Amino acid sequence: MTNPRVAVVVRSKNRPRFLDRALRSIAGQTMADWECVVINDGGDPAGVDEMIARVPEEHRDKVRVLHRQTSHGRWASANAGVSLTSAPYLVLHDDDDSWHPEFLERATAYLDREGNFQRGGVVSRIEIVWERVDGGDYVELGRELFQPDLTAPTLGDTMLFNRFVPIGFVYRRAMHDELGMYDERLPVVGDWDFTMKVLARGPLEYLDDRPFAYWHQRPGHAGIDGNSVISAGSEHRKYDAEVRDAALREYVREYGPGLPLYLTKFIDQRFVEVEQGLRREIERYSLPERTLRILKRTFRKD
Repeated sequence: MTNPRVAVVVRSKNRPRFLDRALRSIAGQTMADWECVVINDGGDPAGVDEMIARVPEEHRDKVRVLHRQTSHGRWASANAGVSLTSAPYLVLHDDDDSWHPEFLERATAYLDREGNFQRGGVVSRIEIVWERVDGGDYVELGRELFQPDLTAPTLGDTMLFNRFVPIGFVYRRAMHDELGMYDERLPVVGDWDFTMKVLARGPLEYLDDRPFAYWHQRPGHAGIDGNSVISAGSEHRKYDAEVRDAALREYVREYGPGLPLYLTKFIDQRFVEVEQGLRREIERYSLPERTLRILKRTFRKD
């Protein structure tokens, strides 16, 4: 295409079944003004080429592929896809997720609207699709709305944990000019790191109360069939901590340790007070000690 409106970046590695579904999701959009680049991050080229060959002929020339002989990682692949495309709007389509057919049409219409020119992007409500892989098929187990109680994807909420994933976020290419590319040093949580920068720049809105993006998850599956948020949970915790620590160091260098020192003790004291209150109630009603342990774990997790 000479003037695509939105660039779709798909990162994949040895998951042709998932890639086939992702490409069908993209080709099935009601808005046809898209370009797509598939970054094959060190996987078997034959499987990727076979799936691209299945794209309907009227869309096949919109899909390109970069085959890499060795893996460069998720966020280096995302940056490669950004660099290989030209459309003013961008979205990362993970190879195991999917969209409602009207997603791109609605998202680009929102960003084209005059009153939204200052918005860095727009976020779709996201529906989690629970599934399992059975041979060559996907068996859907159920669906639920992700973060249904939020009224907007705010910076404050996102600082706790990621409130939306790439499949639901269409944003302006200009965000990379202004904020930089994805941090390639992070094997995971690179999307969270980037979207916090976008949200720090200005607020974002939900596209609609309905979900137009589908985040497929497969509990119990690891390896090729797994989701990184589930199968690589320890990595997520490690790099979540590293992002926070780097931000804290930057803050302390500029403003000193006073406020963080105060808040660290203040928050810890609140935990102690809650724990003491729970213990008094347990003793009052003669509940077993294990109830306190369960409540403590639940409270600290939240």
